[in-house]
Amino acid sequence: MSEQALTVRSVACVNAQLLEQLAGILIDCVEGGASVSFLHPLSRDKALAFWEMVGKGVADGGRALIVAEQGAEAVGTVQLVLDQPENQPHRADVSKMLVHRKARRQGVGAALMRKAEDVARERGKTLLVLDTASDAAERLYERSGWQRCGTVPDYALLPRGGLCDTTFFYRKLIPGG
Repeated sequence: MSEQALTVRSVACVNAQLLEQLAGILIDCVEGGASVSFLHPLSRDKALAFWEMVGKGVADGGRALIVAEQGAEAVGTVQLVLDQPENQPHRADVSKMLVHRKARRQGVGAALMRKAEDVARERGKTLLVLDTASDAAERLYERSGWQRCGTVPDYALLPRGGLCDTTFFYRKLIPGG
């Protein structure tokens, strides 16, 4: 990653340039073996279609999209799925926390998670949940104050095949905290 400062922001509208950058991050993560709902090889068209769907969710208010940028280049992203059942208006799911391999181990993931928590508080959420199949992500979440709930064996497929376990976490948010 270059020496340019990292900017983390909530995105209100997903334009074509951002769609391309987000598709590149997703493809890189899948190529790197991340279990993030897609199998290898992930085509650019499939990645773009996914981010177009996310963009629609952002536009209709059902999702919040947070992007970490180094200069004009997106290097990481995370989403909040805000649209929950009527008996769970206080909760959001953290989804697709992705950091390009070239930007890892530089604080991008931690910055994305802090911003996601801030956005969740702004939206009136008091409980966040997520799942991960990554040991590195588990360490990040634990350092950030998330509570491990448990692990489900053989929950999903890895991008190149083979089953992987998935660990679930939650974080209670303190309003204004």
